[in-house]
Amino acid sequence: MARAEPHPGKAATLGDVARLAGVSLATASKAINGRDEVAPATRSRVIQAAEQLSFTPNQLARSLLAGRSGTVGLLTGDLEGRFVIPILMGAEDAFGAGQVNVFLCDARGDAIREQHHLKALLNRRVDGIIVVGDRTNPRPSLGDGIPVPVVYAYAPSDDPADVSVVPDNISGGRIATEHLLSTGRRRICHVSGDPTYAAAQDRAVGLRAALATAGLELVGDVMFSDWSEHWGRSAAALLLSQHPDIDGIICGSDLIARGVLDILRDLGKRVPEDVAVIGYDNWEVLATNSRPELTSIDANLQALGRTAAMRIFEALDGAAPASGVQTMPVRLVIRGSTIPRR
Repeated sequence: MARAEPHPGKAATLGDVARLAGVSLATASKAINGRDEVAPATRSRVIQAAEQLSFTPNQLARSLLAGRSGTVGLLTGDLEGRFVIPILMGAEDAFGAGQVNVFLCDARGDAIREQHHLKALLNRRVDGIIVVGDRTNPRPSLGDGIPVPVVYAYAPSDDPADVSVVPDNISGGRIATEHLLSTGRRRICHVSGDPTYAAAQDRAVGLRAALATAGLELVGDVMFSDWSEHWGRSAAALLLSQHPDIDGIICGSDLIARGVLDILRDLGKRVPEDVAVIGYDNWEVLATNSRPELTSIDANLQALGRTAAMRIFEALDGAAPASGVQTMPVRLVIRGSTIPRR
């Protein structure tokens, strides 16, 4: 283990621990905070380095506060809070309760209001800014003249020099399809939302790729419209009239899936015995109150928020910015709407 002690009289930082252990800042943080993604030997090395430097977990935020305001801005255009709230929760987890305060500013999708909030945050001397979009389409960069670290979450910046963290929607479409295939479904169709959303297109790409790997094709075309239960009902009725033998429906959102479930029930189709249904977003208030409970793809937005916060930490601790777009893994949450056939 390399020798990398802090200067005399200066409290050890997470960067000091990472250097002494010979790991990245992100790995050091995961090990210190007991995250599962770290190998036992690596975790032991990081803990040993932290003990040698007398570094404790709550110093992570405290070590960033010297000479700083202890505040971070979260600038969003997500009017409903569907995406920004879990991202905010994840960021707060990483920053540490009471250690770093987060100012939430809603630009309401207005570029002028966004600039107003940006100036207000900078006037407050925030230490960093997380920009959260309401969709995964690339958004305009705030520019390279911002005097503090900026990380874009959910919606990537259109400037490849910026740091962006987004969910892997192509993988989400593939995982959803592979799950239905594993339950024996072979006549699969796809009902999604607004085709101008990158997320809708990416999920369809992953879905088609998984079907092609299995030697299958999508039943009919991808059905795009809006992200609503009403559209789910309309699309399901049309699909079943044209393709009465479908046995699996992948939905672009949980709202759409709820509408699909309504029509299947009205038409006497059993879920999942006759038709399996899977949603997207894992919006628990919808998924767990559906009949049956809805299998869904979870975008892991809290983990995405934690990662965005770590990028801020790394920049404040002097690490070179990891520019470009980082895709975060999504996960499958299995419930009653896709129970495998016996």
